[in-house]
Amino acid sequence: MPYESVDKLQKALTQEIFHYAKDPKKAAGRALGTLVEIIAFYALKAWGFERYMAIERKLPEYANPGITHNVEFSLHPSTHMATAAFRQADLPLTPRKMHGRLDRLDWPREKSKSTQLLSSTQVLRNACTLYEDSSRLLVAYLDGSHRSTYRVAVHQLSQRPFAVIECKRVGVEEGTKKGPQTIEKAKQGAYVAQSLSSLRKIRSPSGDLYGVLVVGDCPRYEPYDQLRAHIIASEDLSLIRDFVLTVGIVSNHGNWFTKADQNKELKVLAQSYDWLLFLKDDGISTFADELLVHPQRQYVAARTAFRKSYGQAGRNLFTKVHINFAADAAIQRYFRQHREAIDGWFNVLAPTARTVSQFRHEVRTLATKNWDILA
Repeated sequence: MPYESVDKLQKALTQEIFHYAKDPKKAAGRALGTLVEIIAFYALKAWGFERYMAIERKLPEYANPGITHNVEFSLHPSTHMATAAFRQADLPLTPRKMHGRLDRLDWPREKSKSTQLLSSTQVLRNACTLYEDSSRLLVAYLDGSHRSTYRVAVHQLSQRPFAVIECKRVGVEEGTKKGPQTIEKAKQGAYVAQSLSSLRKIRSPSGDLYGVLVVGDCPRYEPYDQLRAHIIASEDLSLIRDFVLTVGIVSNHGNWFTKADQNKELKVLAQSYDWLLFLKDDGISTFADELLVHPQRQYVAARTAFRKSYGQAGRNLFTKVHINFAADAAIQRYFRQHREAIDGWFNVLAPTARTVSQFRHEVRTLATKNWDILA
């Protein structure tokens, strides 16, 4: 691995990028948290899930809509609505501009969002919401570009997701063994994971994990993994309508320990999410080294955007939401060219004895259901 540990990487970023900050180590730590989210986003995109994705949505608790929770990524039943090509002269790509170009986009033009999919200064907004109402989202995704022509795909997403993905990372303050926010962040993630879905977890007196799903007025009670697998494979609307697969992605930086040596906080998350993926130090270190510190020529745009965003005051154009267009193209190219290696950046902490390939299969099973018939 390019750096001996994420601590070493953080120190390198502190010296090379964040030396100007009042607290350089803390600034570098926050940037590492952003990198975890970016790696998660581009992994999900490389695995084929972008066209189901919304970013930073407030989602209601199951059967308790008065309380909502903001999640990094959510995946929704998705229907392709339209594809169109726009030219450089058409920038910025706004919802109203797309409304006028795409006949099938039947929303009230005056209620369009003020977002821009691609600005005139080449800032890309990932999963750009054009319009939403109580039942649907219209979301635009950039399909790529060729000779200053931008291909845009618009999908209609259901408001209710079938999966949510959250990223958790807590750094260690200088001179301490554990970050004080660790258990609080773990508890927060655990609460959200257990409150969004119709399928609930309970323990038997012997400690076995069971799932409870209320169908109509009848509670259904089975071993959790068995009931979850049945729901995911089912085409029965009463079972899957309000089911949400919960996914956590954690990175190790002094607090979470390892798959074999989990502390309390990591155990809390592992028993709360349906899937808990561990982004290894090697993954973060390799991403930072090969894209942000010592990139090959084809990836230099990512380093340039990162340094401009974090090396001076101004708008951050290197996040999961907003990113420089050339940097996005470079990162996508990197993930395409290193697909197998990137799979190896992740370990599955929960469920036990499962793989990243099995995780993808489970998400894809939900994504490709005929939701139009089930709705």
